[in-house]
Amino acid sequence: MPEQTYPRSPKALLGGIAHLGRFIDKIRLRHAGQIQDYNYITVGFDKYLIDFLGIDANAFEERVLVGGTDEELLIWVKANGRKPDEQEVTQWSQGLLAAGPKDEAARQRFQDRLREIATKRGVSVESLPPVTSWADVIELDEARLS
Repeated sequence: MPEQTYPRSPKALLGGIAHLGRFIDKIRLRHAGQIQDYNYITVGFDKYLIDFLGIDANAFEERVLVGGTDEELLIWVKANGRKPDEQEVTQWSQGLLAAGPKDEAARQRFQDRLREIATKRGVSVESLPPVTSWADVIELDEARLS
């Protein structure tokens, strides 16, 4: 069985921006046919990122697929999106990475994800490390948090 390829962590900052590097990886991996089942562009962290940056998701996807380094893609984002200052970027990134479920429906989805992860690992939910944020659920699911 081939080893699973994961996009980088949402905690890996690119230009101080959480999730941007992961979003780039997701675009590349999705178009390579390696991660079809991931939330993509219209929901979750992708959507929050696109909205925060004020970029056109389809235009950015096309730009990523043309190729280039992370720095070149960051330059594109800065040229084609809104211009948040460093403090706003820091606050937004910290908020995204600390965000947990905010209502009962989200708490249920959170618990469902933990059950799925436990099932994949063949362990009980109680044996998983305690997590409170969606970013940590991603880390746990992609085996960066054990």
